[in-house]
Amino acid sequence: MDLFKNNDLSVTEELFNDLYFAKDEDEVQTVVDNNQSIFEDANWKPLGQNPSNYGVVKNQQSNPIAALIEKVTNSIDAILTKQCVEFGDDPKSKEAPRTMDEAILKYFPDSKNWDIPSFRKKQAEEIQIIADGKGPRNQKRAFPTSVIIYDNGEGQHPKDFEDSFLSLLRGNKNDIHFVQGKYNMGGSGAIVFCGKKRYQLIASKRYDKKGEFGFTLIREHPKRETDNAKETWYEYLLIDGIIPSFPIEKLDLGLENRLFETGTIIKMYSYQFPKGYSGFAQDLNQSINEFLFSPALPILTKDTKLRYPNNKVLENDLFGLKRRLDKEKENYISDNFTETYTDDVFGKMKVSCFVFNVKVKDFDLKKSKDEIQRRYFKNGMNVMFSMNGQVHGYYTSEFITRSLKLNLLKNHLLIHVDCTEMKYGFRKELFMASRDRLKEGEETQQLRHYLASKLSDKDGRLQEIQKLRKQAVNIDVSSNTDQLIRSFTKNLPLNSDLLKLLGDTFKLDLKKEKKDKKKEKQTNQYKEEIPFKPQRFPSQFKLDSKVEGDTEVAKIPLNGDKTIKFSTDCENEYFDRIDEPGELKIGVLKIKSNETKGGNEAGSPKEITEVFNVNTSSPNKGTIRINLNPKDELKVGDAVQMKVTLTSPNGDFDEIFWVKIADPEKPKEKAPKPEKDNEPLGLPQMKFAYKDKDGRDEGTVSWDDVEQATGLEMEYKTVMVPEAEGESLNSIFINMDCTVLKNFMSKYKNPNSEQITIANRKFYTAVYFHTLFLYTITKNRGYEIRQKQLDSDRVEDIDVGQYLKDLFDNYYSTFILNFGGMDEMMQGVGD
Repeated sequence: MDLFKNNDLSVTEELFNDLYFAKDEDEVQTVVDNNQSIFEDANWKPLGQNPSNYGVVKNQQSNPIAALIEKVTNSIDAILTKQCVEFGDDPKSKEAPRTMDEAILKYFPDSKNWDIPSFRKKQAEEIQIIADGKGPRNQKRAFPTSVIIYDNGEGQHPKDFEDSFLSLLRGNKNDIHFVQGKYNMGGSGAIVFCGKKRYQLIASKRYDKKGEFGFTLIREHPKRETDNAKETWYEYLLIDGIIPSFPIEKLDLGLENRLFETGTIIKMYSYQFPKGYSGFAQDLNQSINEFLFSPALPILTKDTKLRYPNNKVLENDLFGLKRRLDKEKENYISDNFTETYTDDVFGKMKVSCFVFNVKVKDFDLKKSKDEIQRRYFKNGMNVMFSMNGQVHGYYTSEFITRSLKLNLLKNHLLIHVDCTEMKYGFRKELFMASRDRLKEGEETQQLRHYLASKLSDKDGRLQEIQKLRKQAVNIDVSSNTDQLIRSFTKNLPLNSDLLKLLGDTFKLDLKKEKKDKKKEKQTNQYKEEIPFKPQRFPSQFKLDSKVEGDTEVAKIPLNGDKTIKFSTDCENEYFDRIDEPGELKIGVLKIKSNETKGGNEAGSPKEITEVFNVNTSSPNKGTIRINLNPKDELKVGDAVQMKVTLTSPNGDFDEIFWVKIADPEKPKEKAPKPEKDNEPLGLPQMKFAYKDKDGRDEGTVSWDDVEQATGLEMEYKTVMVPEAEGESLNSIFINMDCTVLKNFMSKYKNPNSEQITIANRKFYTAVYFHTLFLYTITKNRGYEIRQKQLDSDRVEDIDVGQYLKDLFDNYYSTFILNFGGMDEMMQGVGD
């Protein structure tokens, strides 16, 4: 039927309804098969007017969630653009905002109210992500899920579809600075996840309500033998050469609390979600929060009663992971802080760190870890790199273990790196155009190295947190370990293959024992801290220095840096909280040059970033730190007068002081350390763990102590838990209350003390040495271990310690005790 020549608009509307209300791609295919004259080959046109578009569309996001996020980002862009035009601004003019944050402040004056649930919910209804499909849905009846995305944005006239929704690589948004999109291609990345036939429906009406409601269907061209092209392509539907359309006032399209009037609505049929996704209000909501760490606008997710009739929560608004962390910090977060870095290489970036509690609510360690992973690391993004709140790339937990060497925090640390204010030239080399992964380029390696050096600093916050968590097991049992090693090695030749193997990884010292008369000082004694009473707003701000007037508070080496501290009483979250945050401002007032010619008058004020690379830290128990590194603009002998301001609604606080540029530091020569005959061997310490340590020897620890110090659970089935720091194995905790040992002991009837001693010795000797040699071989041979997650298709890097723990938990220890051929080893150890 020729729909338009007959001017039968009701048929066009009926066609749209048949497509829109189709539950999955099979039902869409039925509509196509039943209307072959409409969907004939002549009515399809290549997407982007490019018959070779397959590669452009296919080689975008590799993750279906990341591809979906691009659709949401387009919706945010559409609403911001609409608000801009309605305000009377030309989006491409100089008067238009230059950043997304400026656009929110200008066009949404009530945006501060979005942290109030009712206000946020109302705004969130402007962008809706809705699930559709057959039901009821469960594990046995896993019906496909189709996705509807609606926004009340600018919309498009039918005649403009081909230059907007259906174009590729046009750069339509490149001149609009306050939106995220640029290349006019990201939204097409989701097509490859739309079932097997790639059906996607696009419909829209312009915000001014002029013109008709247009729609089209996108699909992958069904490849035929008569096609000349080697590859297939993506195409969209036209009828008689134009986008089909019909007039509307309002349409009931199943939106939350509204009928469709203007804007855009997209439906993606039989969307290929990763394994483990079910309801939108929970699983998808969490993932969108992760990928949109801090979105410009709140969003609504909605599922249907048909799909999940027993679910009490079917719709839920979201506003990014940052706000969710802030809302849930009392139950989940133990520490959070930010570091702001400026540097000539990359410009400026803000790094936020969130450290989770070892245990949450009343859960045990394992359930706590699972809960944290489910809620905040669903997509394995431990280190997120974002632009305007959207994650563009990430690192997994391997960065935390390999680069930061913070193994204890592997499952409890989330790092967000805001790249919005980076230099354009540096930032563009970090991310792929698909905005879902980092490039493997020089800039990415520079950034990784810079972050690793800053965040792993021995005096940094993360090191401090890890040390405090290890405090419970910070006991000296080196004598036990040394005695065991010496007993083992005394009957082995010095050129033994076993000794060579250990020597490749650990520091071995096989000298004769001599007593060291000096008593070692305890390193685990901590000074009692004065309780800090934080205030919501500061009442004081003082420079930590005894000097006054024009005397310099610090001398900074030209090739080095210096940290300057300030005392205050504001809470730790003062710079980062959502509601009424404060700010630290740093400025240069004067520069006194040390030039021998040209006088000594003070120079004109400069921006702080012109003369220093500056790092600022968020408050930590009443202390704020800034770190200054002089640039080449300054010379030795120059004096710089600075002004540091801590903002407050009750009145800002200012501190004015001088710093002086000193001679470059000379490389420090390392003095040779005095050799000790009884120096620790550098091997991991062997520590005994019991369910409870009451009544035990002083050198023992409890299961709770081990869990706190390693982040790994210890229970009856646990044989040993390794404690590693980066590539170094520091300790091996051996569970003396484990089921394996109890079963091994059960072969003795009424054992005497000697039998118990021998059995215990055989157990911990076998566990310690097998752990030691397995760890050594694995590290020396350069093996890297990965594990497929049971509840998803994601593969995760596993450190050697975790692998060995799992190995011993799964019958390996039973095998080595009963069939492990321990005679030679026990001969070396002796009874």
